[in-house]
Amino acid sequence: MRTAPTIERLRWWHYLTRHVDGFLLSGILLLMLTGLATLYSATDANLGRVTNQAVNMLVALGIMWLVAYIPLQHIMRIALPLYVIGLILLLGVALFGEINNGARRWLNIGVTRIQPSELMKVAVPLMMAWYFDKHETTLRLRDYAIATALLLIPVVLILRQPDLGTALLITASGFYVLFLTGLSWRIMAALLVAGAVSLPILWSMMHDYQRRRVMTLLDPTQDALGAGYHTIQSTIAVGSGGILGKGWRKGTQTHLDFLPERSTDFIFAVFSEEFGLIGNSLLLLLYLIVIARGLMIAANASTQFTRLIAGSITLTFSTYIFVNIGMVIGILPVVGVPLPLISYGGTSMVTMLLGFGILMSIRTHPKLVKT
Repeated sequence: MRTAPTIERLRWWHYLTRHVDGFLLSGILLLMLTGLATLYSATDANLGRVTNQAVNMLVALGIMWLVAYIPLQHIMRIALPLYVIGLILLLGVALFGEINNGARRWLNIGVTRIQPSELMKVAVPLMMAWYFDKHETTLRLRDYAIATALLLIPVVLILRQPDLGTALLITASGFYVLFLTGLSWRIMAALLVAGAVSLPILWSMMHDYQRRRVMTLLDPTQDALGAGYHTIQSTIAVGSGGILGKGWRKGTQTHLDFLPERSTDFIFAVFSEEFGLIGNSLLLLLYLIVIARGLMIAANASTQFTRLIAGSITLTFSTYIFVNIGMVIGILPVVGVPLPLISYGGTSMVTMLLGFGILMSIRTHPKLVKT
């Protein structure tokens, strides 16, 4: 027979975990632990860097837990103000932002510096999902045009910073919302044609270093010690891992300092060199588990809003993975996209787990009463 203290502890445990999806959390935690182990090797056993990342993860997990407990009605209500605040901050960056390495991405608000473009990774799909939910019964072509404008305004502001990687991810998140609303294939084809036509404009907005990255994708050896260096060294690292890998902390490309940005954007090359094809397959399996769970949550969502936002969050997460790995193995240009839950960094970690918190709220608050 259970004693009163035991029953009380069980009640507290139930309260702390009732809005946490255990399956999704397990996949996230396994990826995080993999990230810490890889970071330890990538930084040559720098415990300070690993500890900082562990703190980043704990903060992000705390935010995920808090968001999971927010009722869906409240999440829906903050969509519009969050989007407006994000736009104001992006305008603030354009006017008063700090310039680092030729890019104006950060805004100093006195107490700290913030990167508003990260906020828009969540705000844009939330806003578009909110808009489509409000017009669910009377969707017309005009509504798709307005939603597209809601997407393009922040994307253009982010491209001007310039931050091509973030702009691409936000574009993807918005496109997924459009796709999941049932946008016809004809309109999507027209959008693709319009995007292709606008490529010269996008090319003119890109900085010289970004153009070099795109051109180097076709032939990295044309600038082997410059724009092509990252791609050449990362592909060597991935290929040298073979089937089984060289072993944890035994990667020569990593520890002989050939591999650049090895704790951030190119950490997949570190993992590949040390754990090989088998390790990569297991890592991709973990990612697939998280993605599959997210898509299940989207499929079982009770309303248009929750279905759209859950689908967009999950598919955008998969886009992170595809773009980063494609960049590392040389099939995509280097655009500065981290490997989710593995790369070092606090801002992207918080953004991703905030999205997972919304997924958990959708999963454990199945009823959304519209107000």
